[in-house]
Order: sequence, then C-alpha cells, then structure tokens
Amino acid sequence: MGSKERTALILIVDDEEKIRRALHSILTSRKYKITLAKDGEEAIDMAIDNTPDLIILDLSLPGLSGVEVCHELRSWYTGPILILTVHSTDQDKVKALDSGADDYLTKPFSAAELLARIRALLRRASQNIAPMAVITFKDMEIDIGRRTVKIADKEVELTRTEFDILAYLAQNTDRVLTSKMILEKVWGPNYIEDTRTLRVHMSNLRKKIEPDPDVPRYIMTEPGVGYRFTPTPSDNYKS
Repeated sequence: MGSKERTALILIVDDEEKIRRALHSILTSRKYKITLAKDGEEAIDMAIDNTPDLIILDLSLPGLSGVEVCHELRSWYTGPILILTVHSTDQDKVKALDSGADDYLTKPFSAAELLARIRALLRRASQNIAPMAVITFKDMEIDIGRRTVKIADKEVELTRTEFDILAYLAQNTDRVLTSKMILEKVWGPNYIEDTRTLRVHMSNLRKKIEPDPDVPRYIMTEPGVGYRFTPTPSDNYKS
C-alpha cells in the first residue's frame, strides 16, 4: 500500500454504531485515519472542519438523507464518495450516483471488496489532479487531444461518438457512470432517456477494443445502473 493510502483520512457516515465500529476496525487495521459521523448534519460539519480524502456515506440517515448529504457536499467537495447502504435497487443506486457519488457497495459487504473499492477511488483521485492529455492503461493508450486510441501500439478506428464514450469512461476510471450521465455528457440533456442508443454504441465500442466482447476486460456493465471502466481484468476475464 502506498503512502497516499496509508495516510488517507476517511470520513465514515452511518447512523448504526455497530457499522461505524466495524468500519473503524477494518480501516484502522490498514493504517487509514478515520473520523466518524452519525448523521448528515454532523458529517457536513466534520467535512468542512477537516476535509477527508474519501467519504463513506450511508443513504438511510436521520434528518438529511444520504442523497441530500451527497448533493450538499458536491457543492464544494471534490474527493471520492462511496455509498454504503442496504438499499440495493437500481433506482436507489442511480439516484445516489446522479447526486454525485462515485461508487456504491451494498450491505452486507466483504472487507476485501470494501478495501478494493477504497484503493481504486483513492488511486483515481490522486491521478485526477489535472486533466490528462494522454491516458494509458497497460496496453491501451487514449490520446484525448489527438482523439486516437491504440491497443498494443496498433491504432483502433473509432467513430466520434465511440471515442467520446470511451474517453469519458477512461477519465473516470473505476467510477460507476450511470447511463444518464453518459448520455448527457456525450449526446446532451435532450437524450438522457435514450438508453437503447447507448447500448448500441457500447456494443460497437466493445467489439473494437475488447479481446472478447462477450466477456469484457475494460468496460464493465453495472446492471440497471450504467458502466464502469477498469484497466484491471475482471474475475471473469480469461486471457
């Protein structure tokens, strides 16, 4: 674990004391610094007083809801927000992500997965200090300025829309992007309901960049929610 991860300050926001204790135990054992909040108002005050590197936020909170807290934080806070909740419906996930969350994990959760999500979010945050003109992931190179993509030093021909989708996903590595977010970014606000068009373009993009489009290595589908770009092969990927 790098120095950034060892010294990262994480704010845990959950109204259940046993969850706060469990998360505190898991994360302090990995040398993270921890602050705890039991409701939304306290979380906002603590974040203002001592800005955390990452926030773990429950959706079901007394007073302000997790979505309201997320929306309020996003008026100034630029660090990653990980939703940790019992709410597992697609609607809940999409609402949280659209309000500004970067990722979500449902309860019950495994410590290993939680730590992996935290590492990914902190890694992405540390790399996003300034927009990158060229993004590289092992054998893939995405040149934002020249609008080119190379895999294993071989250029891949993408349409303008396919490139815009890939660039947006790659600039948000390991973050779940809802279909609405991608449609609004690439097509504009008048197309946020056109998920069929997005699925068609995503299918075409995968055929061009994935070694096996049926078992994606780069672009993962979050069922009912959206998509996630990850340079690390999934557990199901077979080289």
